[in-house]
Amino acid sequence: MSVHESLLQEVKQWRKQIHKEPELGFQEFKTSSFIVDKLQSFGIDVHQGLGGTGVVGTLKNGLGPTIGIRADIDALPIAEQNDVEHKSTHENCMHACGHDGHTSVLLGTAKYLSQHKNFSGTIHFIFQPAEEVLGGAKAMIDDGLFEKFPMDAVYGLHNWPGLPVGEVAVNDGPMMASFDTFEITLTGKGTHAAMPHLGADPIAAGAALITNIQSIVSRRVSPLQSGVISVTQMNSGDTTNVIPDYAILKGTVRSFDMDVRQSMQEMLTEMVTTLPPLYGVTGEMDYHIRYPVTTNDSQAYLDIKEAATNVLGADKVQVNVEPSMASEDFSFMSQSVKGAYFWLGVDGNTPSKPLHNAAYDFNDDAIETGIKVWVALVESQLPKNAE
Repeated sequence: MSVHESLLQEVKQWRKQIHKEPELGFQEFKTSSFIVDKLQSFGIDVHQGLGGTGVVGTLKNGLGPTIGIRADIDALPIAEQNDVEHKSTHENCMHACGHDGHTSVLLGTAKYLSQHKNFSGTIHFIFQPAEEVLGGAKAMIDDGLFEKFPMDAVYGLHNWPGLPVGEVAVNDGPMMASFDTFEITLTGKGTHAAMPHLGADPIAAGAALITNIQSIVSRRVSPLQSGVISVTQMNSGDTTNVIPDYAILKGTVRSFDMDVRQSMQEMLTEMVTTLPPLYGVTGEMDYHIRYPVTTNDSQAYLDIKEAATNVLGADKVQVNVEPSMASEDFSFMSQSVKGAYFWLGVDGNTPSKPLHNAAYDFNDDAIETGIKVWVALVESQLPKNAE
């Protein structure tokens, strides 16, 4: 298949417009309105307000299976450093993860399919809010996504720096890690910094705890399994000559295996309870289960692999790639319905900036590949002869 140049140029303009007006999770009102206007102009049925600012567009053409294709629409609280015409006009907010690209690719796919209709069945185009940390996928599911729009399978993509434009990567199994967060409160006894023996130092306990937490993965998780525990914040004290009463540690826990995830939570809880008392300090932890492992169903993996191979060529489809310890709330969708998720290459002649970087900008040259794979997937999963 080929994507007409006029459609590609249109999609690129949509992408730049969305990039220029980014919105944070559950606040994507203008973005949702833009999506609704486009879908309606394609003659696609539109359902708004699912999971807050989520949008679902439904395109039916005859009898056949039903599938969903998802794009995330939210931005990040980062001040953009790019000097481009479509630079973010919203202070401390930018599309630093390429969701503007994901949204535009799916809109382009919707327009193409609404015009050509070389399929038999139903497609739900899912535009999901609040992927970044806030769990917008779960919000849509809790709001009845799969009850209101039953589907046989659901698919998603994410652009991927380090993978060349024109290529995709997909695994049979894990693509992204689970994601949990924790907040540890260490309560001691404040005193003059010159007289530490009269108090109980939560900062010393915190430093020891940070060091010892690293031994959970290095010494208590099998070297054949993967896990990461990162302490990313330590807040305590107000002045230089006072040992404070308390310290707060925050961080994340990630794994590709649900049993490892559970054991790391248990070991972290044990350490927070037992180590601080050695310093005369008490430790309490608030642990939050966030995103599951993003794992591809074997059949859904084959669906994407075969569709991408047919339209791009086998040399452009990477499989059995190293999964990422980053996380994705698409995992909630693929837990609920058979699903798979692939990476879309965005490295051109100049390597892409990393995701979540203030100088990141989605590579528009990847748009054609994204549309081609989505269309090929639809046409293979909803073949015309299904009528």
